Amino acid sequence: MLCAWRLGGLELRAAALWPGRAGLGGFGAGIRAREVSTSWSPVGAAFNVKPQGRRLDLFGERRGLFGVPELSAPEGFRIAQENALRKADLLVERVCSLPPGPQTVLIFDELSDSLCRVADLADFVKIAHPERAFREAAEEACRSIGTMVEKLNTNVELYQSLQKLLADKKLVDSLDPETRRVAELFMFDFEISGIHLDEEKRKRAVDLNVKILDLSNTFLMGTNFPNKIEKHLLPEHIHRNFVVTGSHVIIDGLHAEAPDDLVREAAYKIFLYPNAGQLKCLEELLSNRDLLAKLVGYSTYSHRALQGTIAKNPETVMQFLEKLSDKLSERTIKDFEMIRGMKMKLNPQNSELMPWDPPYYSGVIRAERYNIEPSLYCPFFSLGACMEGLNILFTKLLGITLYAEQPAKGEVWCEDVRKLAVVHESEGLLGYIYCDFFQRADKPHQDCHFTIRGGRLKEDGEYQLPVVVLMLNLPHSSRNSPTLLTPGMMENLFHEMGHAMHSMLGRTRYQHVTGTRCPTDFAEVPSILMEYFANDYRVVTQFARHYQTGQSLPKNMVSRLCESKKVCAAADMQLQVFYATLDQIYHGKHPLRTSTTDILRETQEKFYGLPYVPNTAWQLRFSHLVGYGAKYYSYLMSRAVASMVWKECFQQDPFNRAAGERYRREMLAHGGGREPMLMVQGMLQKCPSVDDFVSALVSDLDPDFETFLMDSE
Repeated sequence: MLCAWRLGGLELRAAALWPGRAGLGGFGAGIRAREVSTSWSPVGAAFNVKPQGRRLDLFGERRGLFGVPELSAPEGFRIAQENALRKADLLVERVCSLPPGPQTVLIFDELSDSLCRVADLADFVKIAHPERAFREAAEEACRSIGTMVEKLNTNVELYQSLQKLLADKKLVDSLDPETRRVAELFMFDFEISGIHLDEEKRKRAVDLNVKILDLSNTFLMGTNFPNKIEKHLLPEHIHRNFVVTGSHVIIDGLHAEAPDDLVREAAYKIFLYPNAGQLKCLEELLSNRDLLAKLVGYSTYSHRALQGTIAKNPETVMQFLEKLSDKLSERTIKDFEMIRGMKMKLNPQNSELMPWDPPYYSGVIRAERYNIEPSLYCPFFSLGACMEGLNILFTKLLGITLYAEQPAKGEVWCEDVRKLAVVHESEGLLGYIYCDFFQRADKPHQDCHFTIRGGRLKEDGEYQLPVVVLMLNLPHSSRNSPTLLTPGMMENLFHEMGHAMHSMLGRTRYQHVTGTRCPTDFAEVPSILMEYFANDYRVVTQFARHYQTGQSLPKNMVSRLCESKKVCAAADMQLQVFYATLDQIYHGKHPLRTSTTDILRETQEKFYGLPYVPNTAWQLRFSHLVGYGAKYYSYLMSRAVASMVWKECFQQDPFNRAAGERYRREMLAHGGGREPMLMVQGMLQKCPSVDDFVSALVSDLDPDFETFLMDSE
């Protein structure tokens, strides 16, 4: 997952969210290899032991969060933001006084970098730091930088300095492709904020942006708000599955994995019961997004949101979703029949298949058919072993080694955060990954990748090394065992490390397009590709060892685990098609032809197949409508691209160094500095069509013939 926030013309991203050799990212000559430290230790051991007390640092100088000197105390955020704002003022003055040229883009990027370096860091600290004072100071820094960004978005002189450059054809033709693209991206970000409009319309655009931000925050909060029902309205025997306060039962989620059908049904109907305020908030959010899109020159919000993506426009997205739905339909029907059969077997009195059934019963089918009880796998997936597995893969594929480095006093926000140096065999140090992997009170539950500092080529020729955080929620080690991961946790770790490698290897001249700062439907490709490696026996056998005996994970256990994921996978994919289609319709032509709930019912029946449940409104819990508005299809599109890259380049040999180098050169190195389809084309040596994307996804659902051979050995 990537986390990102955008304010008008300049974009500040804590990216769900993500010195090169010559020829990578358009530069490389003259960049010196970074020195390799002798204080680094092997990565596997660092994650299978508890962190040692920092005795040597007890009397040492406190460095500050991420090594930023000002951030040794919460008050330092004020100093950091004031320095950034002062620098921003000087850069604005400078760019407005210079004649247009390549330097214009460099200064714009430096301006973006000076604000992002505070905003991105603060955006992470405000949700992840265990101390309230740090969180509050970071929140204030976000507000302060946000206000500055809004001011810059309405600075006509600043906008005109970029406009003069792009209006001069001779100058534009003289720019290298990456510089031209970054200039156009800055201009696009400006214009979707309405700065090119007359004063009255510009003010309206600013007002709409502010209103959309407020509505988005309100809607997001509402998606998680629990519903309650009077105790006497629910059968007493299911009360224990929920929180009971006084005379009410509190329902805070769908309880999709609960074995009792009645528990799942009650949770579904109560949690999804429509809330009038949330309904009004969603309608206003969609309506205001549409107004803003039309004001700045787009026919729909979806047309605005999809500019620059792989899909490019909503027509292509709908073609992709409709073709995929058609190809899935027979498989989905078979999956539903199989799930219905299991429900009939376990609950013959009530065998009608309902929307709350598939997650639970498909899990039962997987467990029964493949015997994949997670506790059988966990001993083979100690965290240290999994990290060593990633290290082996990256070394063979990309010539990269991960080393654990002892953080300085005050550098990390919790003592169990590990710091990794990412080192290339010939280029030296490439960047740092901070691993905030373990559960703690008040820590957000989602797995995320955050960009703390983006990579860029500085004026002095040095490369500003990227710094990222990977945040997971893993259990702590116990007295008797290291942290043990379920297969799902292991796959998530590989997924998030895919984002981190995108950030580490994105060798762009400009931080505005570094690493994961690229279109949403491309940003998930490197992370999803890592899931294919995590599910390949040749990769897993390199590291999966029992933490006590050292025994390798048996081959048939790996094959069973991989094949179990294909059980009911067509129905799961069909559900994603339904969500993505709903997102497109909501952000399509306005005014909507009917209510959002009626659209939900029609779309569910057409694109999913299970009946709509009266008096429910699932869309009011669809939090991705905020961060992924008109772009929820991106997960499916990214998976299609990742599938094609895997099959074309790595399936035959997952450790193919030549394919790894090509992957770095064609896809990872450019961040968002190149058109995403050009990167895909460079990797696959062809321009894939919508039909190719659909075929890649559907072929992933086919059983692997080799698995049956393995199981029969």
